[in-house]
Order: sequence, then structure tokens, then C-alpha cells
Amino acid sequence: MRTRQFIQLKTELPGPNSRALIARREAAMPAGYGKATDIAVRRAHGALVEDVDGNLLIDFAGGIGVLNVGHTPPEVVEAIRSQAEAVIHVCGLVATTEPHVQLAETLNAIAPIHGPKKAMITNTGAEAVEQAIQIARAATGRPAIIAFEGAYHGRTLLTQTLTSKYALFKKGFGPFAPEIYRAQFPYLYRTAIGTDLSEAQKVALVWEAFERFLVAHVMPEHVAAVIIEPVQGEGGFIPTPHEFMRRLRDVCTRYGILLIADEVQCGFARTGKMFAIEHYDVEPDVIVMAKSVGAGMPIAATVGRAEVMDKVHLGGLGGTYSGNPVACAAALQAIALIERDGLCTRAAYLGGIACERLKRMQERFALIGDVRGLGAMLAIEFVEDRASRRPISPEKTVAIVRDIARNGVLAIRCGLYSNGLRFLFPLVISEAQLHEGLDVVEEAIERASA
Repeated sequence: MRTRQFIQLKTELPGPNSRALIARREAAMPAGYGKATDIAVRRAHGALVEDVDGNLLIDFAGGIGVLNVGHTPPEVVEAIRSQAEAVIHVCGLVATTEPHVQLAETLNAIAPIHGPKKAMITNTGAEAVEQAIQIARAATGRPAIIAFEGAYHGRTLLTQTLTSKYALFKKGFGPFAPEIYRAQFPYLYRTAIGTDLSEAQKVALVWEAFERFLVAHVMPEHVAAVIIEPVQGEGGFIPTPHEFMRRLRDVCTRYGILLIADEVQCGFARTGKMFAIEHYDVEPDVIVMAKSVGAGMPIAATVGRAEVMDKVHLGGLGGTYSGNPVACAAALQAIALIERDGLCTRAAYLGGIACERLKRMQERFALIGDVRGLGAMLAIEFVEDRASRRPISPEKTVAIVRDIARNGVLAIRCGLYSNGLRFLFPLVISEAQLHEGLDVVEEAIERASA
């Protein structure tokens, strides 16, 4: 097998031990529980993953945006171990622990919202989103929520209602929650295809559609909140245009609508800022956080203006595992590492390197229609031809992802049409590791283009 500097393959991928474990997984778990690759992992450190056959791979998936500080950083491992030896669980509804309170204080301190803030710690991004919607309805006394095409907010019934991409995530699960309204997102690569409109003109077109939406579908006085990902995640790593975000904030302010920023995937240094919303001259009322806040531990949070968060009646918020001290200890250490190691600056730097490589690939391969993103949150979109921008099939995208994995890089797809390849490498990856992983990606795209 071919051995590179970091990728070391002792067997074909997936190897025999991986195949055996995958067979056990498929026998024990539901068929609807998907997987991007057939790799089974034994251990992982930094940006490298070792599978159960002893092969070393480079991780470009990062647990789907969970591992900005890398796999198993020693400081996080020690924080987990130390806290687990002291107390694993008491439940915040029963008693209080220091890590729980300290994490709430820390998140309030770093959240880009002026004035007093409060934080509710939960377990998953979906739970935190659902909680944000409950808080918004309680605070405003209104029922309606506006979400966007291409959005991904979770898999619970309410958050699945907010989520787009029907066939993959929602087929057969209805009826869905009421009072959820979906507006067009400024996906500029697919706006006014075949025209020579400028980006500003395309944004204006989408905004005009949004204004019609507020007449045709729901009146603003009925709306409790608008929820938006500053950079759409599952939808294809599409940054919200600045002018659209500014106008959205203005409408929310005018009508007393709460603006919820879903930072589950784009938060915690991924885009070059602690939170992606900091790239905009806009302040949300509520921020939803998860994934990389816990460095791999299951933890999430809803942080918002104190006057909003306190509108919920006593007993209206809570959960058995909310504020778990072990997860909180991991999160506190993850945030400390982001700040100590300058991972926001590093994300911008690594993102620049990766974006330049991807742009050069775009020049080589007509298969790549678009390269986009923010900081180290990058994606390429595959098309059959650039003129029509017709997406390649999901099956062809999966074939590219599997080819990349067979050659030693963990990768995952994205996009409304499942025709994108997203890059969520740990921000502790070395430049040499990044380039080696991109070499593998480029070779796979070359084979797919043949």
C-alpha cells in the first residue's frame, strides 16, 4: 500500500477489521443510521485517526465540526478524567456543580451580545435550538418561526421541521410542527443562473422575495423569531451575505422579532472568529452553540439576552443531563485552548491555504462549480457543467467521498443537492498534513473527472 508522510496504509481501506466491525454495526443498528465511510476507528490524536487495522488517516471531517481543538487534546482528556473522579452526574435540577456554573459564566462572557446575558446548558445542538424556539415564543407571546431553505437545525420533530433537504432528513416523518415558515436563503451561486447580475443585485432579488414572503406567508407581527445559520452548514457552507444579514436584523428590530444565530457548526473559531456572527455588524438576541464547544463531549448551549432568557416560567427549562459536570469541564478546557492557542487566527490562516488550493483545483477541473466558505469552513460544489450548474448526483458525490477515504482521508459531503464536499479539519492540523490531505482530495477529483 502507498505510504505518505502522515497517511500510512497497511491494508486496503476499509481493512478486514473495519469491515468486520461495520458488519456488526449494520446487524445491531437501524438501516436508517447512515455513515460516510466504512472506516472503524481505534484511536485519534490531533488531526490523525488510526483505524482498527492500524492504518493512519488524516481527518477532514472533524466529527462533523466537533473537533476544532483536535482529537483528544491532553488538557481536555485530563479535565474529563479529573472531573469524572470527583463527580460525574448530579443533575442540575437537583443540585449545582462548579463546572456547570463556570461554563455558563464563560459562555455569557464570550457571546457577542451586549448587556446582561444568561446561558442554558443542554446536550445537543437540536435540543439547544428547540430550547431557543421555546424561549422566543415565551418571550414574545407569538407562535411563528421563520427558517430558511437549505437550513439544518436538528432531527427532533421541531428542529426537523426547521430543517430543509426533505428527502434525506424528513421523508416519512410527518406531520411536522406547525407555525414554521420557510423563506428563500441567499444561495447566490444558484440565484439568477444564466444572468450577469452582480452579487449585490442577487442579494437584492432575494431580499425582495423575503419582503413578499412577509406579506404572502406570515405577517411579521405574528413572528416570534427568525433563526439563521451565519454560514449554512448542511446546506452547503454558504455564508450569509452581509447586506442580507443587516436587513434581516433591521426587520427583526422593527417588528420585535428575535434573531437567533445558529452557531452549532460555524462557531468556536471555525470561521476565524469565535462566532461566525462576529463577521457581521449585527448582534443576535440569542445564540445556539454546540459541537466544538465540547471537544467531542455531548454538550450544547442557548445563550441570549437576560431579559429574553428570563421570560420562561420556573420549571420550563431543564433536562436530566443538562449541565453535566464532565461535559462542562471538557467545554471549559476547549474554550481555554481556543483562546490560548489563537485558533481563530489559525482558522483564518489555514482557511486561506486550503481555499487557494481549492481554487487551483477549480481551474483544473470543470467538475468543481464553486469554492466557498469562511475561514476554515470551506466547501466545493460539484456540477455536471458550469453553464447550467446542474448538480452531480448524490451517488457520484458519495463515490468521490469513498474514493478519498480509500486513500486515507476522512471526508463528508454537504449541500442542498448533496453535491458538495465540506472541509472541517481540526484547527490544530499542521500545514504539511493539510496539504497531504488536499493532495488526496485532488487526486480523487481528477479520477472522478476522467
